[in-house]
Amino acid sequence: MFGFFSLVLISVYWVNEAVDLFDSLIADGQTLSVFLEFTTLSLPQIMLVVLPVAGFVATLYIFNRLIGDSEMVVLQTAGLSPLRLLRPVLVFGLVIGTVVGVLGNVLAPAARTQFIDRSLQVQEDLTGRFLREGQFLHPTDGLTVYIREITELGEFRDLFLQDRSDIRTETTYTATQALLIRSETGPRLVMFDGLAQTLDLASGRLSTVRFEDFTYDIGALIGDGGFRRVDLRELPTWVLLGADADLAEQLNQPLARMRFTGHERIAQALFVIFPPLIAAACLLLGGFSRFGVWPQMLLAVGLVIPLQMIWNAAETLAIRDVDLQYLAYVQPLVAALMAAVLTWVTMRPRRQPRGPRAVPA
Repeated sequence: MFGFFSLVLISVYWVNEAVDLFDSLIADGQTLSVFLEFTTLSLPQIMLVVLPVAGFVATLYIFNRLIGDSEMVVLQTAGLSPLRLLRPVLVFGLVIGTVVGVLGNVLAPAARTQFIDRSLQVQEDLTGRFLREGQFLHPTDGLTVYIREITELGEFRDLFLQDRSDIRTETTYTATQALLIRSETGPRLVMFDGLAQTLDLASGRLSTVRFEDFTYDIGALIGDGGFRRVDLRELPTWVLLGADADLAEQLNQPLARMRFTGHERIAQALFVIFPPLIAAACLLLGGFSRFGVWPQMLLAVGLVIPLQMIWNAAETLAIRDVDLQYLAYVQPLVAALMAAVLTWVTMRPRRQPRGPRAVPA
């Protein structure tokens, strides 16, 4: 059941993520394989959000079935204590915690690094943006391209290119033939047998130059010329935990946010152990009823919701002050205390109803 609920929730999140990626990638002329690669790289981060919820829902479902089919009554009648019934739930939570720990500390950062690197490669690769004929394209701000025909060999026929990157001039290139080639500095557009018209916007003067071949550096126009910004989600956990002021300044990231992100990954793996225990303990509180265990299920959901509120409050405070980084462990600590209290309540002997008082002879 955990696998089933995980698959359903991951599919919902994945479709939502895929729609945005589809619009941005396919609109730029990228292939379906690039789209599938990007959506696959986003799965580890989606699984980090989904797995704790799937574990909680699966535990509720299984214990509800056990109680509804009277199997729980048989187990309790056979002498199994609530602590014995909760033992496999604890093992189940430890398994989920291990999986989330591996995802959060190993797989998700590696996938995020690959995702960002491939995003930069796609942005620098303008081949897909140019490979559409009969349309006016805008690969970047200030650049307009029109290609009448693209041959099977990748040659452009009847090219129109307008460059408005300089606020003082406006240059329009027309060529009967062109090629898009790669170089060490980025993509270059080589035009043959064309005309360059430069308009001075201040004076209104137009100058024209005919050429047999001309190379246009597209990479210099769209490149940012600097290093990419580091995303905290791609940094290793040990780097985040040991970050200092110099590293934070070098990466242009808040030190408090870096420290909290490192502790967040560890705290998240600890937290996912306890929601299944909370769900199971809540369902063990009540006895058999023909009306089901809906009150206990609502109690379990009502206890888990404040845990997310605690996490939001801890994050808000911790990212403001580096000394409050250990607030990341407040949520798993509260969840552990809650699971311990519920387990203790389930182990208490229930008071039996009193019968008629015996009258001495």
